[in-house]
Amino acid sequence: MKPTDNNQVINSIDVSKMKSEVYKTAHDTLLKLSFDGSVEFDSFEQPKETDASVTVDPTKEFQTFLGIGAALTDASAETFYKLSKKNQDRFMEAYYSQEKGIGYSLARTIIHSCDFSSESYTYVEEGDKALKTFNIEHDKAFRLPFTKKAIEAAGGTLTMYASPWSPPAFMKTNNNMLNGGKLKPEFYQSWANYYAKFIKAYEKEGIPIWGLTVQNEPMAVQRWESCIYTAEEERDFVKNYLGPTLEKEGLGDKNIIVWDHNRDLLFQRANVILNDPEAAKYVWGTGFHWYEDWKDGIPMFDAVKRVQEAYPDKNLIFTEGCNEKFDWDRINNEDPKLAERYGRSMIHDFNNGTVAWTDWNILLDETGGPNHVGNLCFSPVHGNTQTDELTFTNSYYYVGQFSKFIRPGAKRISSATTSNKLLSTAFTNPDGSIVIVVMNQSETKLNFTLSIATNTANLNALPHSIQTIILKKV
Repeated sequence: MKPTDNNQVINSIDVSKMKSEVYKTAHDTLLKLSFDGSVEFDSFEQPKETDASVTVDPTKEFQTFLGIGAALTDASAETFYKLSKKNQDRFMEAYYSQEKGIGYSLARTIIHSCDFSSESYTYVEEGDKALKTFNIEHDKAFRLPFTKKAIEAAGGTLTMYASPWSPPAFMKTNNNMLNGGKLKPEFYQSWANYYAKFIKAYEKEGIPIWGLTVQNEPMAVQRWESCIYTAEEERDFVKNYLGPTLEKEGLGDKNIIVWDHNRDLLFQRANVILNDPEAAKYVWGTGFHWYEDWKDGIPMFDAVKRVQEAYPDKNLIFTEGCNEKFDWDRINNEDPKLAERYGRSMIHDFNNGTVAWTDWNILLDETGGPNHVGNLCFSPVHGNTQTDELTFTNSYYYVGQFSKFIRPGAKRISSATTSNKLLSTAFTNPDGSIVIVVMNQSETKLNFTLSIATNTANLNALPHSIQTIILKKV
């Protein structure tokens, strides 16, 4: 397209004639994903260097959005079934209804136990290499019915992927599901068969599995379920066992996600696996977590961009993040760092090419569990199993500022700010609506301008706040 043609396209966008709505969440206020008026656009106003401004260009399109959601763990399911029927219904509506809730469209499930289970368990008897005893009876008590309710609440469809934390103990070098260890080479094929059996068992229960990750956190020796793979080991397992096995079992359409660990080693892992054509042909994309900031408190967002630049034909998905070290006082005192970690990560990850974003536990109890090794954490929603009280933290509303309005199939569009205090991202939905998210991570109120094509609007961002601006065609 010639520059003159592009200018004509830009100039033909008249957002002043579009219907607008603004929704805001702000700390220490009553604004919780609350409607806060409309936007009045006037003719374009050149931003000054001293101004805070956001510029959006809907003609520059990037990745296609897949969805936002959370993990449906054993801990979440067990907590859910300790709540009253009234609060169970309220919970499902709050997460999965787009009209009355925040419209989750994505979910992660676990392959047998993880730390957020009440105990360690597998789907086979110890030593059963042939998997003759494989069954998912354990999950029928809580996790399966919980997952079915979530799918129903989401309107009958959820993009669901599964992740294992550890093979059964007998398949590992340390003969233990916990504390790291590696998959023994003689069990590579048996473990690949295990994934296929899991997918088929869940789909028989009416839960379609869209994809799977190879291993949760494959470089972390944890005191809970964990298993170590080097990049080369994960590459070869995918290339020689998992990929071919899924194809052989008629599951070749399932999307395989590699890495599923922190941003810091994201490029190195992708580089080893995706540079091998025989492995890459089975890989849909690379998954990542946000816990690399344990080193110096600084998230490594650029690592996501580097992978997107190097492998633009593959996808990026955020597979897990939560605030660690549960402390109820931080919820009562509305610590802005909890919710802003979500907003900051989501904006940067989307701007760096991520197509989907998955929170960790969708629900936890009043202790930040249950967790069989005491790794207690925060969730956007906590259910008090003693008092039957549901607490919706600001993290829930921050995530909702994205998930309620950015819908599957949306295209990210260009968005940039002139102030480090303001972060922004923007999308165009399949229905033509434009969604712009702006977050103020400072302690002061900011006036800012929003410019799109030939129009500019004057807006404000409250201290420690996030807002979503929706522009709809009339």
